[in-house]
Amino acid sequence: MTIRVALADDQALVRAGFRALLNAQADVEVVAEAADGEEAVRVAREHRPDVILMDIRMPGTDGLVATRTISADTALAGVHILILTTFEEDEYVFEAIRVGASGFLVKDTEPEELLHAVRVVARGDALLSPGVTRRLIAEFATKAKKVFAPTTLDVLTEREREVVGLVGEGLTNDEIAARLVVSPATAKTHVSRAMIKLNARDRAQLVVLAYESGLVRPGWAE
Repeated sequence: MTIRVALADDQALVRAGFRALLNAQADVEVVAEAADGEEAVRVAREHRPDVILMDIRMPGTDGLVATRTISADTALAGVHILILTTFEEDEYVFEAIRVGASGFLVKDTEPEELLHAVRVVARGDALLSPGVTRRLIAEFATKAKKVFAPTTLDVLTEREREVVGLVGEGLTNDEIAARLVVSPATAKTHVSRAMIKLNARDRAQLVVLAYESGLVRPGWAE
């Protein structure tokens, strides 16, 4: 199966570099490009790529607005967004994940990491490495808008709440399984059920919800 990718970045040179790298892979094809957020939304609707590599800082309609628009469109549920950022400077990363992005990468990431990220996000998983997730959440979670009421998690069982908390700490399914002494398949089932009950688009939004609901707080997962 070929992973169809769209590139959204206002720098043609950056897009050219990503395009060359991605098109050199047997399982990846760049199907469209966009130089701003408005064009990225159009590309998403016209081409329905599996993954959009989205720069946040673009002229006009930026990547954050484009991510929110695409994620809110149920017809584009199969389009996964991978944010490209200069991590230390970009305070919009958390908000991008909150509104629907499946993960993020710094622009100077190694080619192997970029390819891995595209494949991970294309299969519907979130690209949230535990260390980076904790750093990101600790820095930006307190700035996030409180969009979930405290009672939101009432729909979960006690075990599902526990699992969501561990997802919020940045643990993988295997790590959750080890912590709870259950099989990885069981851990994955709990995560999936929690996502369905909370109407979370993907694992990334579970992380955000865990913090915004108060289930996990910045600094707890150090």
